[in-house]
Amino acid sequence: MDDSELDELVASLTPRESGGGVRTYQNTVSVACPACEEPFDDLVVCEDELTSLELSMVLDLCVTTHDDDVLLFTHK
Repeated sequence: MDDSELDELVASLTPRESGGGVRTYQNTVSVACPACEEPFDDLVVCEDELTSLELSMVLDLCVTTHDDDVLLFTHK
């Protein structure tokens, strides 16, 4: 995923939270996941080298990277 593709993706999502090296966005318009091509629920961008995530439910995840960031696409 190049810079313009990520910028276009993030521009179509709703920002939710930012802090602790993690940014989250909600997919309110059914954008397709770049990994599996199915609509995803949320995008989690992990900016720090080490990040801990606490999940409150079981989720299917698709994973990719951009520069040094890990991008997690959640599917409920």
